[in-house]
Amino acid sequence: MNKLAAFAIRFRWMIIFVFLAITGVMFMQLKKAHFNPDMLTYLPEDMPSRVHQKEIEKIFGGTEMVMVVFRTDDVINETTLIRVKTISREMKKMKGIEKVMSVFDLKQVRSEGDAMVVDPAVKTIPHTQSETETIKKELAGNDLVYGSVVSKDFTTTAVIGMPEPGMPDKVVVEQLEGLIKKYPGPEETFLGGAPYMRVQNGANMQRDITTLLPLGILFMLLFLLVSFRQWMGVWLPSVVVIFSIFISLGFIPLFGWDFTVVTIILPVLLIATANSYGVHMLSHYQDDNYPGNSFSKKEISIRMAASLGKPILLAGLTTMAGLLCMLGHILIPAWQLGVLGAVGIAVALMASLLFIPAISSLLPKPKPVVTPANTQGNKGFLHKMLLFISRLVIEKSRTVIFSLLAITLAISLGVFKLSVNTNPARLYPDGHPAKVSSKIMNEKLGGFCPFSVVFEGNLKEPGLLTKIDSLEKEIMKMPEVGATQSIAKVTRQISRALNSPGDTLYDKIPSSCEAVSQSFELYLMNGDPDDLEKMVDFHFEKALLLVRFKEMDTPVLRKCVKEIKTMVKDIPEVKFTGGNADVFSEMDRRVVNGQFISLAMSIIVVFFILSVSFRSVKGAALQTIPLLMAMLILFGMMGFAGIELNFTTALLSSIMIGVGIDYTIHLVWSCREKCINGIDVVKAIQQTIHTSGRGIILNAVSVIVGFTALIFSSFLSVRFFGILMVVIIFTCLIGGMLLVPALCMVLKPKFLAPGPKK
Repeated sequence: MNKLAAFAIRFRWMIIFVFLAITGVMFMQLKKAHFNPDMLTYLPEDMPSRVHQKEIEKIFGGTEMVMVVFRTDDVINETTLIRVKTISREMKKMKGIEKVMSVFDLKQVRSEGDAMVVDPAVKTIPHTQSETETIKKELAGNDLVYGSVVSKDFTTTAVIGMPEPGMPDKVVVEQLEGLIKKYPGPEETFLGGAPYMRVQNGANMQRDITTLLPLGILFMLLFLLVSFRQWMGVWLPSVVVIFSIFISLGFIPLFGWDFTVVTIILPVLLIATANSYGVHMLSHYQDDNYPGNSFSKKEISIRMAASLGKPILLAGLTTMAGLLCMLGHILIPAWQLGVLGAVGIAVALMASLLFIPAISSLLPKPKPVVTPANTQGNKGFLHKMLLFISRLVIEKSRTVIFSLLAITLAISLGVFKLSVNTNPARLYPDGHPAKVSSKIMNEKLGGFCPFSVVFEGNLKEPGLLTKIDSLEKEIMKMPEVGATQSIAKVTRQISRALNSPGDTLYDKIPSSCEAVSQSFELYLMNGDPDDLEKMVDFHFEKALLLVRFKEMDTPVLRKCVKEIKTMVKDIPEVKFTGGNADVFSEMDRRVVNGQFISLAMSIIVVFFILSVSFRSVKGAALQTIPLLMAMLILFGMMGFAGIELNFTTALLSSIMIGVGIDYTIHLVWSCREKCINGIDVVKAIQQTIHTSGRGIILNAVSVIVGFTALIFSSFLSVRFFGILMVVIIFTCLIGGMLLVPALCMVLKPKFLAPGPKK
């Protein structure tokens, strides 16, 4: 590392120019960046559930829903219905809406004399109480509408739009927001549905990017100022962080990627971790710049880089390895975050080893600062804490070990309560409009999370219609199902109009192909052919049974999807199943798989790097023990606190492995260097804690302070990520400063055996 330090000093102007130029070029790339709030696209396109979803859209158009929801004491009143009818009419004229469903668009099939009549579910606006009661009675008998677009207690109704596949969500939502403003009313009015939630995601993502980045930098600057008490200790690590953030973010548009709910974590991740190498460097600089020293600014810079080069390089490589192991994650933004994070850490690593020495060698020597490493006096809180830690691990090593293991075991019991849930509504805190509207739609209007069963065959054949009808009735028995829609249900509605309640064919599927054909012909003659386009194709060869779940928690969806797939597995006419519920169910499973694959990969790779670097398998094992402790505490706390694994929190373990290993690396490396120079293990541990301990603690606290900014995110899952990262880093610090030295005291590992005294 002496050669690297000499290189940094010799070519300092070139190094400074290169870092500034690259950062400037990559910063300019950010103007090309795009935001992608659609969580369904975070999964590979060749995943079975996504393939089936696209096939459904190809045959029947979109099955997603965007809703304008009205809530009042009784929606069946003149004022509310006029407003619903107006917005429904205007919604049909909107760009990007394929189909509109409301009480004025969905149909009531009835008989009038000897003829079948297909009218809107609400044909006229009521003006009297008698007319109102008649409409309510008719709606209650119409299972195409009741509990679907009007609630069973008549307090809520909706105008549902089905957007064209590929239509930008923002275009649709902005038009609907304009309609609501243009036609105001006394009712509580909400927007909801998957497109609306994605628009909210996008707005929150942009807010987080513009808020969390400056907030994280502010926290970092304040921490560095308090820690180093010198401006050089503030702005040098900060410049390294800025290099790291802008260069890594610049790769997002350069690679053709998008900002997502996951990658908004990246700037704060780099604020928290990229300054750690600079913190160690500046801490060492201040240790050497003690009162009365005779070193020149160039000599201090060389000593700083030469002394810390190897442990910093090793810490950076393990962090990069942990992040790159996220390539084993199925979620596209997860492995993208791993790549971008590794790029940012690589930049921070190079800048710390080259840029900081280059700049510091040019700057005037600052005023000396007294630190625990360069004074014998018992001064300051940090100095006293380091003395306490060294005495504790040396005199009470076994007590430390058993106490930490007992605490870890107790907290790890929460693992059994840990659950996985990728429900998008859980991204938002209580009271958020997207969460409120989602709850209303699920409770009152049958939900909006779709699942589809696609049938193929002769749909004018009574046997196939009967199978669809039987399956639909069986599915409706599931308490989680809010509403269904199928050609079989329409056929039974027709039979009600053509037969009297006492007839054997009343509310039944006709018994012959001819009778079925006549039913459809009568409907198409009296009704609108577009009414059936989301249920059956033009040739009556493919049919869609659409199921709407009133639950969006993915453990529930996973169970329901599994049950329905079991129901249809022996029906030969079922071509496939799919829909958003299916995608979220598969996402749930893939999140868990990705979590453990990336976790296992990161532990193995980090263990290998440590084994090679320290030339000791036992040394590597010793340093990974705090990581295992932190991992058990992480999952245990999540279980006890009810924090679920989702596409954000599932990234914690891999990041933890890469970031959390830094503290043990610096401590064990410094301790081993002292042992190689002939110092026994006890004195080596004591001296290491006194000298390297300050840098380790400042490093950990800087990471904690950086991640604290995430607590101010618009997304609950990102807030939880920030809180849990604070807990993880603190746990890794305790493991590195207490558990590892205590284990070294008890085990006396050979790789710490004293060498010949120098």
